[in-house]
Amino acid sequence: MTPGRPSIDTWLEEIKSGGETAGVGMFLAHNGIVRASSRDGRAVTGMELAVDRERLAQIVETARLMEGIAHVRVWVNEGTLDVGDDIMYVFVGGDVRENVFGALQALVTMIKTEVVAETERYE
Repeated sequence: MTPGRPSIDTWLEEIKSGGETAGVGMFLAHNGIVRASSRDGRAVTGMELAVDRERLAQIVETARLMEGIAHVRVWVNEGTLDVGDDIMYVFVGGDVRENVFGALQALVTMIKTEVVAETERYE
């Protein structure tokens, strides 16, 4: 995890310049943002986002142990967010696409279900 708002480009540069790419065949990034509509179609003006930082750290460590995964970096925003604001950045690097796609999907799902509490604001 990185405190403050990171840059996915910086994460990639740090990993590559550190010579930590042996066995890495791909990197994937996820940037979740606040949508202007809820899943049920209501207009959203923003959200309140709370984060369990301890659970997030545990999940990141678990993701690092997934098959073929060499790099995991996560940043999750917190507080009052408006439409278009970043909710999270998730960055995963690993050996082959099946492992990296699976790890990214699992990690985002765990963050959404076990780490964050979202309260949408409506018009």
